[in-house]
Amino acid sequence: MTTTIEHWLNTASALIWGPPMLVLLFGVGVYLTLGLRFLPWRRTPEAFALLWRGRRASGSGDITPFQALMTALSATIGTGNIAGVATAIALGGPGAVFWMWITALVGMATKYAEAVLAVRYREVDPLGNHVGGPMYYIRNGLGGGWRWLGGAFAAFATVAAFGIGNMVQANSVADALHNTLAVPAWITGPLMAVLVAAVILGGLRRIAEVASALVPFMALAYFAAAASVVALSWREVPDALVTIVTSAFTGTAAGGGFAGAAVWAAIRYGVARGVFSNEAGLGSAPIAHAAARTDEPVRQGLVAMLGTFIDTLVVCTLTALVIVLSGAWTSGATGAALSAAAFESVLGPAGQYVVTFGLALFAFTTVLGWSYYGERCAEYLFGVGAIQAYRWLWIAAIPLGAWVKLELVWLAADVMNGLMALPNLIALALLSPIVFRLTRTYFHTRNPA
Repeated sequence: MTTTIEHWLNTASALIWGPPMLVLLFGVGVYLTLGLRFLPWRRTPEAFALLWRGRRASGSGDITPFQALMTALSATIGTGNIAGVATAIALGGPGAVFWMWITALVGMATKYAEAVLAVRYREVDPLGNHVGGPMYYIRNGLGGGWRWLGGAFAAFATVAAFGIGNMVQANSVADALHNTLAVPAWITGPLMAVLVAAVILGGLRRIAEVASALVPFMALAYFAAAASVVALSWREVPDALVTIVTSAFTGTAAGGGFAGAAVWAAIRYGVARGVFSNEAGLGSAPIAHAAARTDEPVRQGLVAMLGTFIDTLVVCTLTALVIVLSGAWTSGATGAALSAAAFESVLGPAGQYVVTFGLALFAFTTVLGWSYYGERCAEYLFGVGAIQAYRWLWIAAIPLGAWVKLELVWLAADVMNGLMALPNLIALALLSPIVFRLTRTYFHTRNPA
């Protein structure tokens, strides 16, 4: 039975992440980048300034712009930054990293557009909460004739959340703690469920408060550990970068325990793991940004695009450099085990603890952030009465995720990512004139000719 399910998921993943999806992801990202005249790349310093000022904000909304980004980052900085990067390299070779970078560069425009539309078309629910995201900007932006597409996104996301944001994370944590500290999964799962329950039962504000405290700490701590490894091998960094770029266009030959990878494998796994990591195009992050206290969609869009920059161009790049510099990527290992081997080869026994505790903390915050995404999608479909039931189902799924087979969980997450992305990317393309108009108006008002 398990083999049949795995075969079906492999087939579905290959179909969903085939050329049409890659063309759609890249196409929408490139189109938005060009339509915005490379604004995400030009305005990155301004975006960081807005983020700093966004720690305190006025306007309608439930959390500050800073908290909105931290909540979104809590969901995006997860196992994808450690295990996901390693898996991409193990399956697609070092060239997969290059395609992760490209996905992120065009993904900044995608994430910007998502947040702009989320704030522009958000609503206030019967409980007084500001709610938004693809399902709302599809319904309110495209009109009633497209309501079915918004419902499709919400349905896919409600279920997908249990994969990408819950079971994958719990499974990776259980696996890492068992391999490093011999902690059995039957302890990890329930303990993680209790910790998550203590936060998510308090609603968005508690999630945002915890995320705002944990995300900067964990990101900086992991940055320091990974940067120290890269610094110790600084002479080899240029060669590692050349290997990443050349492999993206020539493929990677077999060597050691590495079976070799064609260019298509580098593209496929680089894009898939890149999207899994930074979530640009999935439509998840705008659900958090819709709750920001702001009356200006463009400002929140600028803050939102930093999520992709920080997640992939900073955190994922550091993980990738550690793996490539160490040479561990030819060992045949994959996932978190590969990342641990890479860190351990430079830092000694302490390296595996960097990966284990980093992964555990990243995954914990991801479960918090995605609980909010799934909850809002369930609310869209079934009303506010579904919120408490969804939270308890979410908590119950964590131990299950810690116990199931890892390969099945990753495959299911890949499939659900693609199904979520389709309605959102269609909506972004159709609503892009609104994004361009709001952007022009905002910057013209600030700097009139």
